[in-house]
Amino acid sequence: MNRVIINLEALEHNLRQVNRWMDEHGASWTLATKVLCGHQDTLRALHYLGVRSVADSRLSNLEAIDDTLPDTEVWYLRLPHLSAVESIVSFAEVSLNSEMEIIRALGEEAGRQGKTHRVIVMIELGDLREGILPGALVEFYEQIFRLDHIEVSGIGANLGCLSGTVPNVDQLMQLVLYRELLELKFGKLLPVISAGSSAVLPLLLEGRVPSAINHFRIGEAVFLGTDLVNGGVLTGMRDDAVTLHAEVVEIKEKGLVPLGETTSMTPFEALDTGEAGQPGQRGHRAIVTVGQLDTEVGGLRPVDPRHRIVGASSDLTVVHVGENTEGLAVGDTLCFRVDYAAMLRLMSNRYIDVEVEPSVEFFADAFKPEDVDLGVPPALESLENEPQGLEPAS
Repeated sequence: MNRVIINLEALEHNLRQVNRWMDEHGASWTLATKVLCGHQDTLRALHYLGVRSVADSRLSNLEAIDDTLPDTEVWYLRLPHLSAVESIVSFAEVSLNSEMEIIRALGEEAGRQGKTHRVIVMIELGDLREGILPGALVEFYEQIFRLDHIEVSGIGANLGCLSGTVPNVDQLMQLVLYRELLELKFGKLLPVISAGSSAVLPLLLEGRVPSAINHFRIGEAVFLGTDLVNGGVLTGMRDDAVTLHAEVVEIKEKGLVPLGETTSMTPFEALDTGEAGQPGQRGHRAIVTVGQLDTEVGGLRPVDPRHRIVGASSDLTVVHVGENTEGLAVGDTLCFRVDYAAMLRLMSNRYIDVEVEPSVEFFADAFKPEDVDLGVPPALESLENEPQGLEPAS
């Protein structure tokens, strides 16, 4: 049977490691859970592990969080869309924004629901995804501060999510200066600079993130341990929290080089396998019942370092397992680590089962929610609109 296994002990390890880094930096953080695609067993485990602030980008996932994670602060992780404003205000306390029309709609809906909705205004720093241009900041904030039922929590940015822009200290310092400008101009506290993502963690570990950057949105590093800047695994993290187990349906000794003329007629892009066999060379190949329909096969890495993926079609993946099968047989499973793209497609795939180990019941017995709080952002718990020492600019 093909299945994704989420190792809760490894996940707990990574959560606690990130929490230590946040404590050392004096920052709060929110766990980005969108890669879980609303998987309720894992969400329940996160509650038992003490997670109290999560971010997601799909309304159905927000509903699953609402059903599963009581007393948890929820962030809407992608830019709100007008057609979903009612649901966003219902299920999320905080959203990331860059359009005045949408913020107005959020405020109007929050008024109808008897709520105050908190917003982080995203600023464009070079990755060319969401964010207003810095030159428009003052005018933008002047309008926001006048809105009813909207609480302006601070500013934020995304780096590395679209163009692969590597975060740097200068960009983070720009955000610090923008906040100082806005606070002095309007005499209102903007307590949060939410500029940290998994891509910023290498800078944090080098001690180069400005102390004023006080909120992080972390997802990939927790679930996969990934060092997005340098490659490999972040120091102190585990990369075995998520594993794909795929069933072997054929294992045979075959040639390593295709026979006859080859073309680009296959519908999927060829994988960079690193295999360069010679005509006549042979080896054992195992076929597993996971393919491009199920996941990003290029994002799979066999747990056994002697194994190598050599190709995939829509439903099958071929793995070179060496000159000796060492007892591997039909019905056995091969295990793979996954990258973020592979995990995202697996978790959203209705053909793949997802299981947690050990059971959620184990964690329910072993941990109590009050024992540990991870990811609670104290900067958002109480906002003072008239900070001491700040005077409105004349």
